[in-house]
Amino acid sequence: MEEDERAVEFKGLFEDPTFICEDSLFSDYSTPIARFQDDITWLRPQEICPSPALFPDNTNDGHAKQGLLGDCWFLCACTILLKYQHLMNKVVPPAQPQWGERGYRGSFLFRLWQHGCWTEVTVDDRLPCLSGKLCFSRCQSPTAFWVALLEKAYAKLQGSYERLWAGQVSEALVDLTGGLAERWSLGDCGTEEDQGRGSSDSDWVRRRRLDLDLLHAVREGCSVSCSVHSAPGGASELGQFHALSVMEWVDVRTVERGGVRLIRIRNPWGRRCWEGAWRESGEGWNSLDPACTLNLLGRAQEAEFWVDETEFLLQFDDVTVGYPINEEGHLQSIYSGKLLTHSHQTSDRWVKGHSAGGCRNNSSFGSNPQFWLRVFERGEVLVSLLQHRRYSRNTGHHYTQSPEEGSSTTQHQHYQAIALHMWKVEKKCLNLSGTLNSPPCASTHCHAYEREVVLHTHLDPGCHLLVPSTFLQGGEGSFLLRVFSSSPTSLSAVKTPGPSLPLVTEGEWETNYLRGAWVTGSSAGGSRNFLSHWQNPRFPVTMGDNIAGSTGVNVRVTLHQNCPDTDLQAIGFHLYKTPEGQEQAESTVPREEEPVASCIPHCYTQAVSLACCLPPGAYVIVPSTYQPDSPGQFTLTVARKIHRRVVKSQERLGRAIQEVSHISVMRS
Repeated sequence: MEEDERAVEFKGLFEDPTFICEDSLFSDYSTPIARFQDDITWLRPQEICPSPALFPDNTNDGHAKQGLLGDCWFLCACTILLKYQHLMNKVVPPAQPQWGERGYRGSFLFRLWQHGCWTEVTVDDRLPCLSGKLCFSRCQSPTAFWVALLEKAYAKLQGSYERLWAGQVSEALVDLTGGLAERWSLGDCGTEEDQGRGSSDSDWVRRRRLDLDLLHAVREGCSVSCSVHSAPGGASELGQFHALSVMEWVDVRTVERGGVRLIRIRNPWGRRCWEGAWRESGEGWNSLDPACTLNLLGRAQEAEFWVDETEFLLQFDDVTVGYPINEEGHLQSIYSGKLLTHSHQTSDRWVKGHSAGGCRNNSSFGSNPQFWLRVFERGEVLVSLLQHRRYSRNTGHHYTQSPEEGSSTTQHQHYQAIALHMWKVEKKCLNLSGTLNSPPCASTHCHAYEREVVLHTHLDPGCHLLVPSTFLQGGEGSFLLRVFSSSPTSLSAVKTPGPSLPLVTEGEWETNYLRGAWVTGSSAGGSRNFLSHWQNPRFPVTMGDNIAGSTGVNVRVTLHQNCPDTDLQAIGFHLYKTPEGQEQAESTVPREEEPVASCIPHCYTQAVSLACCLPPGAYVIVPSTYQPDSPGQFTLTVARKIHRRVVKSQERLGRAIQEVSHISVMRS
């Protein structure tokens, strides 16, 4: 087709302005596909073949086949969508107009799970090609395009195609199903001394061995993939760092009446690449009845091969297991086969200087975010800690390798080492320090450089304290905490406490309202993570002694941002003690001073509030947005409890009110 004719034919079709073809390929040109940047062209499916379709008539022809992009980890996860239509319909909404149909506009909608919710991603159907053919992932059938389009949607979500080079199957499984996935070791679990380290906090990753018998109850519903780090023996052609899909495993009898477990594996490269005893003409088949041999070989499609369990354990290093999900959206436990019909989730973050306390080796461990998990009936419980991805260069295992690239790999480290600990507690009489110094009732045992770690246990009714942590103190990041259980549970955050003095809520309150603003380049200093924090507006306040012999003043501080809900900033505030002997009008606080009370983490909400009891003295309140140079207007409300019943004279009462009213604004 001539260029001008093509322009007329595709006039009016959608072209994604937020994921421009030429800009969507690379993030930093660090992967082997960078050498093709000048040769890649963008074609719509009807330019690639005469009769394109999303899915082929034969399901087996819809399996993914890897191209130049090293994203075998993502393609292995796609296998579960072909196996279960209800999962496919969640990711690829049905009844979308296709090529040649009324309503086709050159775009397709996908849903991908991110940070606790399903996110809609729309892409145009222009796909990267070399010499007129797809150069990245595609279906076994050259006329089916669901894999190539879903790959583009996933690349858009991650920022570029290049960011799909290197990853974990478990991450893609979670992003495509919204469920859980765990990685298990098939190799040596280490020495006895190494295994003993699993009980202490370290950055050493405990390797767990998987017994396939464990999965017997869920073998029909779970997703299984295997990965190779290095490839001796039968896997030699695979090279290093490659992931493959486990399609099934069967136990069969040999002619000598012995037993053997055979495992069928699919290679996303689209070819078998196996030289073991159970290759198509291998000697292993001689030990089976010919009819059994014929049946099993007939099940193996193109790109699939059989191995026995002994070969499997020797040749592969890791297995990733995705939890089954039924049509109602409930997870099924891979440990017991039970449906986990109850679920909760909540988000939070580790903030340096406030809630990034590090591992249990640090005295600051107790400052990490904390959560109440209440169990109402004995049952099976899974708790997941998922940290948000960050793109930074480092080291780490990621299973990718393009067949054209030999043994070259690209290693990235996007995550901190994280762990999750749990204690059984009596909520009403909790001694936090004593609890955290005692052994947890359950934990992930060690900090792992994974996006997600999962704690599995059975719990009796009662209250449990959950503490997610990074290994290093001060490690910042956002995370999602999820709970799946077979019995009713509840999940809530432990509120950040003020100073440990008695707080009285009844009675009368004296309230002052103060207005202020964060101004870009002047008084929008951001949170304590930034050196500009002290540029924020500061509000001096004096807490007088309102009861003879009182040890504290009950105070309620509220920060309200004056803007529509659509323009909310993440806000919070700190209260600092002013040094003794300093004039109130000249109140300053040393920059290394720790706050006596804080209303953080910063939240995207209209107002945040903190109630506490403060010793008499002078203080400074510093309200802030989380990011510097985030302009906005706000109102600060400071309320103080008045104990009229013990005031003995109008003069003392007047003096108390005067002290409360003496609040002035210090310009930064």
